Amino acid sequence: MANHKAKIPKNIKAFCVPLVAQKAFLMSSTQQKIGWKTAAAIVIANMIGTGVFTSLGFQIADVRNTWSIILLWVIGGVIALIGAFTYAELGTHFKESGGDYIFLSRIIHPFAGYLYAWISLTVGFSAPIAISALAMTSYLSPINPTLFTDWFGIGIILLVTAVHSVSVGQSGRFQSYATVLKLGFVFMLVALGFYFLPIDGNAQNYTATWQEELWLPSFAVSLIYVSYAYTGWNSAAYITEEIEDPNQNLPKALILSTLLVTILYILLQLVFLRHATVENLSGNIEVATISFGNLFGETGGFWVSVFIGIQLVATISGYLWVGSRISYAMAKENPLWTFIASKNANGIPVKALWLQAVVAIFLTLTGTFQAVLLYASFALQLMSTLTVASLLFLKRTKNTYRSPLRPWLQIVYILFSIWVLGFMLLEQPKESLIGLGIVLVGGITYFFQPKA
Repeated sequence: MANHKAKIPKNIKAFCVPLVAQKAFLMSSTQQKIGWKTAAAIVIANMIGTGVFTSLGFQIADVRNTWSIILLWVIGGVIALIGAFTYAELGTHFKESGGDYIFLSRIIHPFAGYLYAWISLTVGFSAPIAISALAMTSYLSPINPTLFTDWFGIGIILLVTAVHSVSVGQSGRFQSYATVLKLGFVFMLVALGFYFLPIDGNAQNYTATWQEELWLPSFAVSLIYVSYAYTGWNSAAYITEEIEDPNQNLPKALILSTLLVTILYILLQLVFLRHATVENLSGNIEVATISFGNLFGETGGFWVSVFIGIQLVATISGYLWVGSRISYAMAKENPLWTFIASKNANGIPVKALWLQAVVAIFLTLTGTFQAVLLYASFALQLMSTLTVASLLFLKRTKNTYRSPLRPWLQIVYILFSIWVLGFMLLEQPKESLIGLGIVLVGGITYFFQPKA
């Protein structure tokens, strides 16, 4: 029998083909979304870096009462939670990836958003990636100093960037697994720390001296270290378009992860205090290694150090993921950066992602990232405060998350941040002014863009 192809009437074809294409697009879009757990994993990974394992050494040099130390981390957690409430409302209102760039551009002015994106690309996200990569090699070097050099850290940055260059689904799986490893390590430290009895002469001090320490300048300095350790609570707001049902899942990811990290931070400080003396901890940055070295001997401290290094993979991954979305959001709307304003077939802004990695590697090789991060900290704090303040000018709409106690919580955040900025300006005037200089350079590039 002869084979005859069935002929489809043109009008049916014209109707069916768009439907098939639309269905395929919808299926593809669904596959490129992540749930609230993966979004929360990004927040947790970006928050838990090295700060929680090192800050206590600086704090306890002058602030030695356990209640004072707990209060420091509680205040830091409350401020981060207020920020999470704020960004949840902003993110569900605009539903665009890009975080502060989108919020500031839409509410204040495109110039404000551009400045934030500039800071993020040059130092805000690149420097933490570089710091995490080099910290990893430092923690792992006792295993094999020849293998674990700065080039190993650069290799990790390249490898993680390659993982994130494929699809949102692959990025989500990698981030989830890396964060589960991170959380498993932290939960293990907390469990072991409370299971074993405190060492003799430990650093715990529950006397009434905390009332005096609250007014010490060193308490204020310690609070700045704590606020740095909480950095990253807003991470999920940078990838809103990649989150399934952001109205429900974005607030859940931001708020629950911030609460979890706050609890873990407080418990970890108590563990470190239980298993080390004031003399052990004061002025030292490797407080986790010291505490568990006292508990399990040199071998125990060694393995804690190794796992601190390994868990930083999740931090590098999280910063690469969200940082590239800010750069891409800026590139779409600013002609100077159109060379990175493209995505691959799976919706990944590959060029923006690799540019983020290149800047981080440059900072790693030059070793200037610590100074640059210090300089830019003032500018970063200023821009995040402006973002929180922008919510006060945004009219509430239906079907979006509503921040509780608005605007009072935002006012508390703004006042706290102004105090931090003022303290930084007084204590670090040179670094703060250089940070503003970095912002100025970015501002100049904004006005020298080619015509679209």
